[in-house]
Amino acid sequence: MKLTGNRIAATVTAVALTAVAMPAAAQQKVVFGTNWLAQAEHGGFYQSVADGTYAACGLEVEIVPGGPQVNNRALLMADRMQFHMGGDMLQAFTAVAENIPIVSVMATFQKHPQVIIAHPGEADTWEELKDLTLLIGDQGYASYYQWMIAEYGFTAEQRQPYTFNPAPFLADKRMGMQGFLSSEPYAIEKQAGFVPNVFLIADAGYSTYATTVEVMKPFLESNPEAVKCFVEGSILGWYNYLYGDNAAANELIKQANPEMTQDKIDFAIAKMIEQGIVDSGDSLEKGIGVMTEEKVEDFFTKMVTAGVVPDTIDWKASFTTEFVGQGLGMDLRPKN
Repeated sequence: MKLTGNRIAATVTAVALTAVAMPAAAQQKVVFGTNWLAQAEHGGFYQSVADGTYAACGLEVEIVPGGPQVNNRALLMADRMQFHMGGDMLQAFTAVAENIPIVSVMATFQKHPQVIIAHPGEADTWEELKDLTLLIGDQGYASYYQWMIAEYGFTAEQRQPYTFNPAPFLADKRMGMQGFLSSEPYAIEKQAGFVPNVFLIADAGYSTYATTVEVMKPFLESNPEAVKCFVEGSILGWYNYLYGDNAAANELIKQANPEMTQDKIDFAIAKMIEQGIVDSGDSLEKGIGVMTEEKVEDFFTKMVTAGVVPDTIDWKASFTTEFVGQGLGMDLRPKN
């Protein structure tokens, strides 16, 4: 595959470090497609390219950023890449329902970073959000908002379509809006000069994993060692990115996405740590990346109850716990 400017830095670094880490071994070349432009939320993967962790177990990893005009998941299904960054488990359930042999092998985020944002004083608790008009996009309305209706009594009538323009929210204090933990709250704080109230839907019980690592089942069956290397390398990468020296990874992120700035990266890392997006819950005992059958079943049941997915889906076929949950890298977490 021809390298573009956005891909060269990550790949060249991996190749250079490969020569140091494994001078006598040939590297298996694989492509990992993300689901958006390079950012701190992808940091652990860039970390393992930058510090040679993937190379040390035999992989030369090329990271291909996603974006508004990029469908890396389609490239995964077309065998143009070997690993893909999934969204949440709803995507995984849908793949099973459509007989697409995609398997989630790792959950980077233990908590979904989706948030609802409100003006201070207008909604200071999750329950008070029910008194606001909420700007929710079509995708969110069809997924987590249906759960909010079923679980908490939010209404279809209070929802207005979100066009990814915060202007209506800023102009009307009686409006709330969707966002991502490290994105819209930061933009509002910088542009409008106030710190909004931010409610993480995961803390209200929306229990899906997010930012999964997906592979096609045939690749998994024929390349289990490559999958093991990528998953374990990514786990170590996330520990090192969150708790260690992440300067080289951040440089790769900024090279791949010139609009990304260090202050945005710093804000995102701080929020991921503060809110336990990557490292909380089961990961505190079983390690970053962990997935459990109990948590996937819990989320599946909630989505069936909310009418988002049918109860006929074989949800167990959507993931495997083979490569996670063994405590790898936990010694890299700060003790205090």
